[in-house]
Amino acid sequence: MTNPLFEHLNRLNRRELFGSAASGVGLAALAKLMETGSTFGAEANTPAPQGSAPLSGLPHFPPKAKRVVVLWQGGGPSHVDLFDDKPKMREMVGQNIPDSIRGTTRLSTMSSGYGKWPCLPAIKPHRSYGQSGIVMSEMLPNVGAIADDICLVRSMHTEAVNHAPGVTFFMTGSQVPGRPSMGAWLSYGLGSVTDNLPTFVVMTSSDRAKTCGQLFFDYYWGNGFLPSRYQGVRFRNTGDLVPYLANPPGVSAAARRALLDEIVATDAAHLADYGDPEIETRITQYEMAFRMQSSVPDLVDFSNETKATLERYGPDALVKGTFANNCLIARRLLERGVSFIQLMHAGWDQHGNLFTQLETQCKDTEGPSAALVRDLKERGMLDDTLVVWGGEFGRTPFGQGDPVSPKGRDHFGKAYSWWLAGGGVKPGTVYGSTDDFGWNITADPVHVHDMQATILHLCGVDHTRLTFRYQGRQYRLTDVHGEVVKGIVA
Repeated sequence: MTNPLFEHLNRLNRRELFGSAASGVGLAALAKLMETGSTFGAEANTPAPQGSAPLSGLPHFPPKAKRVVVLWQGGGPSHVDLFDDKPKMREMVGQNIPDSIRGTTRLSTMSSGYGKWPCLPAIKPHRSYGQSGIVMSEMLPNVGAIADDICLVRSMHTEAVNHAPGVTFFMTGSQVPGRPSMGAWLSYGLGSVTDNLPTFVVMTSSDRAKTCGQLFFDYYWGNGFLPSRYQGVRFRNTGDLVPYLANPPGVSAAARRALLDEIVATDAAHLADYGDPEIETRITQYEMAFRMQSSVPDLVDFSNETKATLERYGPDALVKGTFANNCLIARRLLERGVSFIQLMHAGWDQHGNLFTQLETQCKDTEGPSAALVRDLKERGMLDDTLVVWGGEFGRTPFGQGDPVSPKGRDHFGKAYSWWLAGGGVKPGTVYGSTDDFGWNITADPVHVHDMQATILHLCGVDHTRLTFRYQGRQYRLTDVHGEVVKGIVA
């Protein structure tokens, strides 16, 4: 395919070219460079149409995962309460965590000025699960039941200390908004295998009490500087799943089709004249919306789900807008060819309600998370579907608030835990470790960029080669960092 910018320049007449101010001559020179193959590679800048094959040369090697589901737990799940039990902390409850352990760790402004750092051990007992014997909290019985299917990573770390930068960092590779999200990168590079649903779908939910005040910003699933066709499509948790799909009263399907045909013809003429990729995006989105008029109602028709399946996802399985309902919809999307799904749930920000809200949050989310893994496994889909569970950081090993009787934990990015399942991940394993306080990583650290590189690797993508040139440099999801974590790859 010819680069869209070169196509656009081919269509400019002399007056338009010199009328485009100083940039005109520069763009002409740029087009000449592109014509001769200099500066830009076609692979790095040629968009893959919706429903088409991937970019030339992709995947770089056979993928282990054909689909990805990110179960995002917004707010920062407490690793020392859920996944990384520390007996030493029970021996030192209430005592200050030693200076030699804390060092110069960067903390949020809410606790960085503390004079005391009272050790707060896990609020509930831990036990081993499965034949693998992975130790986790008793608040995670359903995740424990799939222990032999997951890889628990106890050595995640990040530079972010606040929510939005932390989420943005994993989703886009930068703490500053503006870059393409992971789902957009994979949609751009690998194309789509479905014609009647988006390649990249996002759904959001929150705890019932709305205790976690974080917002879900559009740039968490945005396209950044990639063509806008690659941004995630958000399914709403109230009202219509996708707004404006239904025909207005008095408009038949045939009339809508005729109208779209006229619009597409007009847009196609503009595309031929100007070569703007956003015009092509508009065409594909109109067509996708038309096809979704039939695919979306079928997606949320749960009449063919068995009673056992619904019970597995829990009492909220059919309650719209809940994490459980979104997990069920996610499985149905995966069956229908959607490649990247991002479920974002808020509720893990326990600054002052750790002893009440954490267990409630686990009850609302860990069952549906495990149900999705079990459901995929029973349907023969887990082997090539990657499930990722985690948040932007963990929580402090010391208690927040009154040092005599702390009620919560602050943000903590020095060490925290995630788990993954399916899609080429080593099942029934633990990767990485931390010290006696869950503060410092003692073995096999996994940075955010490393996790991004690993997820792309499992999808058959070399993270250093999936690039897009923008503002004079080649960009990629992992920026100039990241190493594949071979220890978690089967």
